[in-house]
Amino acid sequence: MASVSFQARDWSLRGNQGKKHQVLSPNLHPPKSEDGSSSHLARPVSATLPPLPVRLVMLRALCGGAGRFVRPCRQLGSLRYRPQRGLPLQHSPDVPPAVGRWLLACSGAVAGAVVLGGVTRLTESGLSMVDWHLVKEMKPPRTQQEWEAEFQKYQQFPEFKILNRDMTLTEFKFIWYMEYSHRMWGRVVGLAYILPAAYFWRKGWLSRPMKGRVLALCGLVCFQGLLGWYMVKSGLEEKPDSYDIPRVSQYRLAAHLGSALVLYSASLWMGLSLLLPRHQLHETRQLLQLRHFAHGATALIFLTALSGAFVAGLDAGLVYNSFPKMGERWIPDDLLAFSPTLRNIFENPTTVQFDHRILGTASVTAVTALYLFSRKISLPHRTRMAVTSLLAVAWAQVALGISTLLLYVPTPLAATHQSGSLALLSVALWLMSELRRLPK
Repeated sequence: MASVSFQARDWSLRGNQGKKHQVLSPNLHPPKSEDGSSSHLARPVSATLPPLPVRLVMLRALCGGAGRFVRPCRQLGSLRYRPQRGLPLQHSPDVPPAVGRWLLACSGAVAGAVVLGGVTRLTESGLSMVDWHLVKEMKPPRTQQEWEAEFQKYQQFPEFKILNRDMTLTEFKFIWYMEYSHRMWGRVVGLAYILPAAYFWRKGWLSRPMKGRVLALCGLVCFQGLLGWYMVKSGLEEKPDSYDIPRVSQYRLAAHLGSALVLYSASLWMGLSLLLPRHQLHETRQLLQLRHFAHGATALIFLTALSGAFVAGLDAGLVYNSFPKMGERWIPDDLLAFSPTLRNIFENPTTVQFDHRILGTASVTAVTALYLFSRKISLPHRTRMAVTSLLAVAWAQVALGISTLLLYVPTPLAATHQSGSLALLSVALWLMSELRRLPK
């Protein structure tokens, strides 16, 4: 193959100063020496290279003159360097991103309803509205007569007769608006699920499996509203064996909170699955163990949050306000005061607080062990960030719980502690989403 050399010629190209430049044009024939033989000796580069503007024009001419080089040159010119971090990613199935963003927004709305419901309970406002109408109660009282009529209805129930005999109309308005806000927000959540779901369904943006999941979410929202009224109704009934303290059933409260957590978790999981690309993780034994570890820790976190409903329903946070011991003992004397023994788990405030402590300790221990185990595995950056965030939120939640207990359950701190349980569950679900298997 003949080597390519360059021959000096005068080109009519002018630089910045308007002068002609002697440049090198491509020559496919090698230069001849004095004896007529081919010579492959080249002159020094500094002696042969033309000025930079001319070199750029030459390069463009070379690429444009040879048709077979045009496309490769264009492709090379359009390439951008993007540093890779971690392992390759694979995106979710062909579902519009708007569906994923909608699900994440719905999960945020559910989280707001859970937090608002917790504040409503902490301010003892949940029994202020003594009836339930889907549309009629959306209009609050406006005139003085309407407020007095609403207050008179409240006075017929145990909470006023036993606890709030000295309540004024102004104080009643506060607790009434707290419960009203919670109920109205619940209706907003229902519309946030149902209306966009109908729109996406009509546009054909939902695959067949996604349609079933969306229907399940919408059904769970409606069930959640009915369950909320069923819970409130338990606090409006006369109960002679309830220590003269009117409160909602802790079982119904746990069911109401549990269904909200399921709705929140399902919406968040589906949203993350649609929006976050999946890592193509190499299936190793350690990765499988880490995945199982994450599932177990998430289950513990969910169970701990659910046990908090029994603590709230029985006011168990006001029984032993010391830590780490309960009073002067590690195991209090009245731990199994009720008979049969199984009743203590759900009805004895001492046992309920003890169980919540044990579950919280087990959760933070599991999360810490998961973090230490993950240090042995090479993980993508985003997955590593999820593990670290889970550890930080878990210990922050423990600190909030202990502070709430020692300070006799102040409303702002208790509400923050409840919000922390949602944050911890969210990060755990994020980690599980990072570790999920790729579809085959």
